Amino acid sequence: MNRLGGEVRYVAFLVFLSVVTMGCMIPAWDVLAEGSFDRTLNVTGPADLEVSTGSGSITVRAGTANLIQIHGTIRVQNHRNTREGAEAKVRALASNPPIEQSGSVIRIGRIEDRELRENVSISYEIVAPEETRLRARTGSGSQTVEGIRGPAEIDTGSGSLTVSNIAETVNARTGSGGIELRSVKGRVEASTGSGSIRASNVERGINARTGSGGVHVEQASGDVDLGTGSGSIHVEGLRGSLRAHTGSGGITAQGEPSGEWNIQASSGSVSVQLPANAAFDLDARADSGSISINHPLTIQGVVRKEELHGKVRGGGPLVYVRSGSGRIAIN
Repeated sequence: MNRLGGEVRYVAFLVFLSVVTMGCMIPAWDVLAEGSFDRTLNVTGPADLEVSTGSGSITVRAGTANLIQIHGTIRVQNHRNTREGAEAKVRALASNPPIEQSGSVIRIGRIEDRELRENVSISYEIVAPEETRLRARTGSGSQTVEGIRGPAEIDTGSGSLTVSNIAETVNARTGSGGIELRSVKGRVEASTGSGSIRASNVERGINARTGSGGVHVEQASGDVDLGTGSGSIHVEGLRGSLRAHTGSGGITAQGEPSGEWNIQASSGSVSVQLPANAAFDLDARADSGSISINHPLTIQGVVRKEELHGKVRGGGPLVYVRSGSGRIAIN
């Protein structure tokens, strides 16, 4: 109960953050002045990179060892700015970009002057060494991160996140927007207040939460924990344990359990697909719907229409399935 309450409060916070940051978005037709800058930094050894922007996109890709290349696009919006004032801000930021370096530690985006950063959007395109640790935050804007070792911690108040080919852990959060993750060797934490989450080729498990949207995971190993307030869950090619809960929507899970599978759909059907020779314990209940199984089941306990309990091929990891409204199929 406490865990569920904490998840609900966190999702509510993300939604609130996305609403607040929507006011920071700068339409193209409302831009008074625009400019850019380019910088190249030398680093030795693994880079520690931190990027932040109040409004704007962030892209980080792997490139040449020992070099960090930064391209920044500056936009100043119309609100409370004259054209002359906006152009002056662009010149100031282009000539002295918000970039700090201390050895291999790089900080990008911190603007101390409050007046200078007001109504300013800076988007960053960064090419960094593969051996890079990353923390990237934007109030409103999308992020793309590709090819670095990590760990990678990526946040946005409103915008999509795309992450691929990361060797270590990934923590991706957005208040409103979709999340896509591909080929992550470390464990993944992903959450969005509103939007879908898609992950493929995750080697050390994933914890994914969305307040509203579907969750789709393919080819994952380790502990997989998925939840959505409203939306379907689809799991394919899992080798590990599974926890999948949805408030409204169906669940499809296919793979090889090496630990407990706990699958619960408050309103929706559940389809579980296991190998033809799978050995497992079954605890299934459908409050309003049928239960079918295409495996040899040794029934235990009292037989009821809405419940099935027993062992398949002598038993093994527990497959626990609940549907409040919908059918259950174990194939």
